[in-house]
Amino acid sequence: MPVPTILITGATDGLGRALSSALARRPGTTLILHGRSQDRLDRLAAELADEPATVRTVRADFAELAQVHRLADEIAESTGHLSVLVNNAGVGGGEPDGDDRRLTPDGNELRFAVNHLAAFALTRRLLPLLDRGAPARIVNVASLGQAPIDFADPTLEQGYSGMRAYGQSKLAMITTGFVLARQLDPHRVTVNSLHPATFMPTKMVLDAVGYSIDSLEDGLRSTLHLVLAPELDGVTGQFFDRTRPAKASAEAYDRSVQQRLWDLSTALTKRPK
Repeated sequence: MPVPTILITGATDGLGRALSSALARRPGTTLILHGRSQDRLDRLAAELADEPATVRTVRADFAELAQVHRLADEIAESTGHLSVLVNNAGVGGGEPDGDDRRLTPDGNELRFAVNHLAAFALTRRLLPLLDRGAPARIVNVASLGQAPIDFADPTLEQGYSGMRAYGQSKLAMITTGFVLARQLDPHRVTVNSLHPATFMPTKMVLDAVGYSIDSLEDGLRSTLHLVLAPELDGVTGQFFDRTRPAKASAEAYDRSVQQRLWDLSTALTKRPK
């Protein structure tokens, strides 16, 4: 069996940081931790230096697809396989990233770009590594906060709100996860999404809504369940509310919506020649 190698995006804060710390305590594990700030990555690596896992860091700003593709290249060149990909990096519905409509350098709405398109592109680029690490898992950190996808106006030029954009991005992540799960052999690579907890006391939540409901430990426990639980071997194409199988918004199961979204996401993340 290859050494378990786990890639966590958005590892320097909140749930990603807690997940990194928990998994770093597992001997024989290699962690690849992503963030957009090299300073934060360096501090995280220093904090985990005495843990038994091997820790590497990689930097990319997921608001720019060229950096996502560069990151995929870097990981593919330095890693023979992946056991788990945790798509955790994200922008919330309000502060600290603001609640106004912003476009990325690629012309995509910021939350759709970071929360969905970056994960979509990175996942597809890393599928060969995941297959070589089989049985492997893709874990999408999504949300119960889901909003319909406006195919006529995916950048939400009309009727914009940060929470609507956030909900659209999370529904997109879940929906394309269902499609990808059907494409892959579940004995080799599984794809599942989850709502880890409600309003954990992360910077994203506290800046946006000002209070918390569930603890960070609740979200950590839920995410670790999808990453590690042996009873989830071969389980794919599911949405979990914490540790329980649940139903996403009905739109996520609509095959016509799935196809339109897959085609849109593919077009928007195509790597320039």
